[in-house]
Amino acid sequence: MRVKDVLQMKNKFSRSAGSMYVGSEILVRSLIAEGVSTLFGYPGGAIMPVYDSLYHFSDQLNHILVRHEQGAIHAAQGFARASGEVGVVMATSGPGATNLVTGLADAMIDSTPVICITGQVASHLLGTDAFQETDIVNISLPVTKWSVQITRAEDIASAVAKAFYVACSGRPGPVLIDITKDAQFEKTYFHYVPCHYVKSYRPKPTMNQHVLIRAVELINASKRPYILAGQGVLLADASVELIRLSEKGNIPVASTILGLGAIPADHPNYVGMLGMHGNYSPNINTNQCDVLIAVGMRFDDRVTGDIQKYAPQARVIHIDIDKAEINKIIHAEVAVHADAKEALAFLSDTIDQNEHMDWLESFKKLDEDEKKIIFDDCHPVDGLPKMGEVIRCLADLTGGDAVVVTDVGQHQMVTSRYYPFKHPRTNITSGGLGTMGFALPAAMGAKLGVPEKQVIAIIGDGGFQMTLQELGTIMQYQIPVKIIVLNNNFLGMVRQWQALFFEKRYSFTEMKNPDFAGIVKAFSIPARKVEDRKDLANALKELLAEPGPSFLEVVVEKEENVFPMVPAGAGIAEIRLK
Repeated sequence: MRVKDVLQMKNKFSRSAGSMYVGSEILVRSLIAEGVSTLFGYPGGAIMPVYDSLYHFSDQLNHILVRHEQGAIHAAQGFARASGEVGVVMATSGPGATNLVTGLADAMIDSTPVICITGQVASHLLGTDAFQETDIVNISLPVTKWSVQITRAEDIASAVAKAFYVACSGRPGPVLIDITKDAQFEKTYFHYVPCHYVKSYRPKPTMNQHVLIRAVELINASKRPYILAGQGVLLADASVELIRLSEKGNIPVASTILGLGAIPADHPNYVGMLGMHGNYSPNINTNQCDVLIAVGMRFDDRVTGDIQKYAPQARVIHIDIDKAEINKIIHAEVAVHADAKEALAFLSDTIDQNEHMDWLESFKKLDEDEKKIIFDDCHPVDGLPKMGEVIRCLADLTGGDAVVVTDVGQHQMVTSRYYPFKHPRTNITSGGLGTMGFALPAAMGAKLGVPEKQVIAIIGDGGFQMTLQELGTIMQYQIPVKIIVLNNNFLGMVRQWQALFFEKRYSFTEMKNPDFAGIVKAFSIPARKVEDRKDLANALKELLAEPGPSFLEVVVEKEENVFPMVPAGAGIAEIRLK
């Protein structure tokens, strides 16, 4: 069930006011009423009553037992990002709950709808420093859209209903419900009513057509209009509208790292990825456009660089459903507080047909400056394989149709640059928080969310060792995710900065790694290691052909750097090619 369906869902699982259940069963029944079919979690004392109730609903709820609570929330994130559904997580109190915090922060900044349900000590013990008591509500407040503690069984159903509404409406995000143990045991009447309204919360703004008319006027008068597409396009299911606007006005489109897939990589109007390790022409031409149309993006510092040098010549149109993002970093001459799908549909219906051929051609001319980098990265002939070479070969084998989940580091940037994302919701990565260890659990969650699609995790040797315990989850449930570790025996991105800006003082970034393939085989997952490029293509074919989970380690060039690169504190026009 998609997020938009959840919001429109009628009460399919209501009970008469005469039906009584314990709070833990009310929670389970409420989740079923919201259409939840898969959830991730790890049991413990304070959440045990809920797990006892889950025992009786195993035919309706598929619970995935992870090996660490951080794995649970990253899996829920991957599930949500790939499927469009809400991800659901359960954990116990204390350390179980605090292990979710990194994932909550990640989901908050990347606008991922996740609901975390934590057990808590009995209400009479609150504030006494009881065993495994932690004030997870106050801990999680800065990294959730809404966080609440429930001490009465009668409040559980309404809290779940509100949680689903808040998590997936407006700008999506994570919600946490903390339930005391006595509330789980307490018996009360149950009647589930989905939530469609919360007082003082207006998740979807009313579109102001007068403001949009001003945007139309700017676009029609423009000689060099430019669209920057962020993840908001994907969250609004607005890819069709984005493409229609681009085609009607013949407007070039660049994307943020989380916006990849909003427009197919092979579309003639797509000019590449923005940002610190983005493509050369989209970064340079940000400072050449006369009208900048930013859609569902935050003007993150990795995209803008020095904001004093960012597009000073451009008249900015900023479309975002979150009013707090508008004028936060870059001043917008036309501030469009609206749903991206509605705003893009209006613009595409209203703007004039246009050409802008010379403007589009300027991107192609600048692309010539980057071609040598691309060729050297993707078609090397000497030494160990290079990361770009692996991604190019993978792209050839999958046709750009796979769901690709990346961890954080050099491999993430290389994948974002060289994998040709053609469809929405096929690029899953940790963007704003940059969480190492994200990819492995997120990939298994993504595969459970879209079982019909090929799901590939691309991970560095550092990030892999942060959450590799989730190989146990993959083994237990035979989740057929494909795992590629690009091993350079370094924390590669930090090493690159040390090389460029700290005179090659490699302070604690070189890694002595274990036998990854041996570890993976211990989890009964087929595994292979490649060090010679002549074996790469066949190894990738074998990886993808396995019916179940499979693993490939590729030993890559040890001190490879990722270019182009905008140095920290520089303007985007100061992007370096080497």
